[in-house]
Amino acid sequence: MPYTIYPLRKNYATSFKSLYKPARDAMTTMTQLESRGNRPLQMSFDEHLRALVFFYLEEHTSAQHLLQVLEEDEFARSEIAPKGGIKKSSFSEATNTRGFDQFMFVFEEVQKQASHILPDCHPKLGNLVAIDGSFIDATLSMYWADYRKGTKKAKAHIGFDLNRGVPRKIFLPMVRVPNGPL
Repeated sequence: MPYTIYPLRKNYATSFKSLYKPARDAMTTMTQLESRGNRPLQMSFDEHLRALVFFYLEEHTSAQHLLQVLEEDEFARSEIAPKGGIKKSSFSEATNTRGFDQFMFVFEEVQKQASHILPDCHPKLGNLVAIDGSFIDATLSMYWADYRKGTKKAKAHIGFDLNRGVPRKIFLPMVRVPNGPL
């Protein structure tokens, strides 16, 4: 399915940049992601996060659709994609081996920024945190996601700050496989 830029999207770049700015600011003190093997990373953490934000902001239908846009759209090619472009196999590798620690660092830093900006709607009630435990469908390669026998799902717990309307904490309990990578 070919991707077309809608003529009414004049704030296309502005929307992306304003949405991405808090994450970009959070990454200034983050430990850089390094390759886990002999091959250098084909996408930096920053490039990968930009692609994911763009993916959700533009409501792409698949990774294939996103990669097509990163190749064909002028804004996506210059502002989102790595300088030399990205191939499907390299993007898949980046998605499968991306640094969990870096994602959590960015989440925690953006959450701190938001909690200082957003008003406390009900200060008399104290800290109101809702806890949600959800199952996330897993793929076959997510061997650590054996939450229950015979089921491939990952369990996620999220603490949501009800006074400010933002997530406060994310906990992803992972079962480690003996002698296996996480």
